[in-house]
Amino acid sequence: MAELIKVSAQSRSTAVAGAIAGVMREHGYAEVQAIGASAINQAVKAATIARGYLEQDGIDIVLVPSFTEVEIEGNERTAVRFSVFKRPMGLEAPANGVVPSSTVPA
Repeated sequence: MAELIKVSAQSRSTAVAGAIAGVMREHGYAEVQAIGASAINQAVKAATIARGYLEQDGIDIVLVPSFTEVEIEGNERTAVRFSVFKRPMGLEAPANGVVPSSTVPA
């Protein structure tokens, strides 16, 4: 398994993006973990930036979010963990974030 990339509210999104891109290039898979709204925001921004970094290598990514429990200083906290995968061939990203109505289930 690839190294866990931990993101805080103070993390620089470009630095995290570089870490995501590096792990994806080396392992083809990454795990990103964040606790709290601001940290989750930084993680999502970093993944978005990492897509741009990886585009020149012909790699596109998808994120699969999940919850996980972590212990910090004796307290149990809920973290959001993003599993980052290479986008499978044939799974197209929507243009400008807009899903064509023909692909939306009725």
